[in-house]
Amino acid sequence: MDAALTKSERETLKAIWRLTSNPHPTLQPPADRGARTGDLAASLKLSPATMTATVKKLADRGLAVHTPYHGVELTDAGRRRAMSVVRRHRIVERFLADMLGYSWSEADRLAPTFEHQLPQEVEDRLYAALDRPAICPHGFPIPGVESADLPDMPPLYDLSPGDRAIVALPGSTDPDVAKFLDGLGVRPGVEVEVREKHPFDGPLVVSVDGQDRTIGDRVARQIRVRIGSIPAVETVTSTNHKKRKEPSDHASPR
Repeated sequence: MDAALTKSERETLKAIWRLTSNPHPTLQPPADRGARTGDLAASLKLSPATMTATVKKLADRGLAVHTPYHGVELTDAGRRRAMSVVRRHRIVERFLADMLGYSWSEADRLAPTFEHQLPQEVEDRLYAALDRPAICPHGFPIPGVESADLPDMPPLYDLSPGDRAIVALPGSTDPDVAKFLDGLGVRPGVEVEVREKHPFDGPLVVSVDGQDRTIGDRVARQIRVRIGSIPAVETVTSTNHKKRKEPSDHASPR
């Protein structure tokens, strides 16, 4: 499905989707729905001129729309193509974590080095060999074939006392923050329950494996969550994943 796209174009589709689906308050003004080319360039470590040229190519293919002063948005076809890129990335991450023992942060770093060269047949066989996982090592859902979007993943800090959710940590999570959270037991795929939420941007108290843990508002805003409990199929996948990669979990937190 992605054979006609270059690596740069696929990564740009993924970046546009990421910035427009989960806008960061300091990067994405509320009035703008689109992703700024400057933010896209910074996220992909490309020059603004290269980014502008890539966005134009995507627009010419009918995958994106660039409106002056409103940023770049994906078309319906662009969202479906972006989801196929996200799907492949997360399947490759699972392969690296489950089969080769890499930590979730290492899997995120290594996946782009070869995911774009995979034939569709290989992606399909990897997915089947991994027993059709529902989530990636970060705790995010793996899109279905022909999906056009994914469920919202709000920050942990948006939850209220009594809410239960499954933890997901973006690949951009600071290594020191990831190490701190790992020490608290707050890892991708773990279920937490909000016990207390202190006012005026105060900390959260969450229950993790029966233990109350305190997390400051800045860190709690970096953690993404899926509301509800882990489906049975995901529990098996997450347990197997943890057993396989446990020796390298602390080697490169990210």
